[in-house]
Amino acid sequence: MPETCGVSDAEIMDGLITRTKLVQGKAMLAYMTNQSQVYDEFSSVLDQSAYEALPDDWLVGMTDIVDSTSSVEEGRYQDVNFAGVAIIAALGNILGTFDFPFTFGGDGAAFAVPSAAIEKASRALRQVRNLAQASLDLSMRIGLFRVCDIRASGRDIRIARYAASPHATYTMFSGGGIRWCEQQLKLGKGYLSHSSDTLVAVPDLTGLSCDWQPFPNKNGTILSLMVEPVGERNTNFANLAKRIVGFFENQPKSSAPIPEFPSMRRWSTVEIDQKSWAAITANSDFKKYDDVLRLTVDCSLDQVAAAMDVLRSAAKRGEIAYGYHCQSHSIMTCFVPSTDQNSHRHFLDGMDGGYAKAAAMLRASKTAMTTNGRSHQWRKRSDDRTHRCSTR
Repeated sequence: MPETCGVSDAEIMDGLITRTKLVQGKAMLAYMTNQSQVYDEFSSVLDQSAYEALPDDWLVGMTDIVDSTSSVEEGRYQDVNFAGVAIIAALGNILGTFDFPFTFGGDGAAFAVPSAAIEKASRALRQVRNLAQASLDLSMRIGLFRVCDIRASGRDIRIARYAASPHATYTMFSGGGIRWCEQQLKLGKGYLSHSSDTLVAVPDLTGLSCDWQPFPNKNGTILSLMVEPVGERNTNFANLAKRIVGFFENQPKSSAPIPEFPSMRRWSTVEIDQKSWAAITANSDFKKYDDVLRLTVDCSLDQVAAAMDVLRSAAKRGEIAYGYHCQSHSIMTCFVPSTDQNSHRHFLDGMDGGYAKAAAMLRASKTAMTTNGRSHQWRKRSDDRTHRCSTR
């Protein structure tokens, strides 16, 4: 990594190795970032006041499946999801802890670690890229970015912690830094972007699985939705996001895209009891914020239509860009850390493209907003898609 931000790799490593030794027996994330506040209401992490800055000497890592849309069209979305979650499992197993910020985006993931972990993070990224290519025939982009470089670009990396349950806490990201890293990664920039994976070992994916059958919807459809604020200082976005989330939380049946009763596994006849299934539901990850509001929810078509009305109006005002996709089923990729099996995590997405297709629509909307004469055409396509949103 080149020397930037007025400090060299050696200086960062020396300082952080000393500090990391002090973390033994303590929660790394809280100790290294002073981020001890945890919110048990998702609406709380939609307020920017909930976020605290990551230290300048941390790194943001990222993976992204190349042309994931084509893989989805080939019916390989579970492979795409598995590859996307793999870096979280591989890195946590190498570090010996999962107490670091991460977020899953469907066809990739992002994480943050102290610079002292650069060697292990690099190894995990290269191992997962090699696995995606060799075992799943998926091309993967990987990269590492300094937090201080992200800030030099005019963006920021701030985090907040959302407790989905007493045993499962997920990190939310704000400040525009995740979006900036995504853009840089697609341009082939970032440390490791062009590294070789020759003689790279197989990643340790202990605890990672995707052995559940797809879950049918119970309310009408599975909606995968992405909403991105336009402008780094969009003061109205928190209220808009809370309103959108409210459409799906205020319903008689749960919007979690998981069945009420235990589902069937694909490769096992072992039944799971209701108590364990309730814990899986409670620990599931189906709503998050990582510079983009991401939801995968089980809802009615009327709820979809109501949300689209609000989103179209906000898009016309130039406040947001958004993308969505409806499908009949959701899919779940699971991770059970060997260090703490109570903190099992379950990542939800739509079976028929989910976040990947929503992201494609989001990118089209952003392009349309910056191209004269095309924004009306995109809004018309968006209107048409609302009526096609179904349970197919």
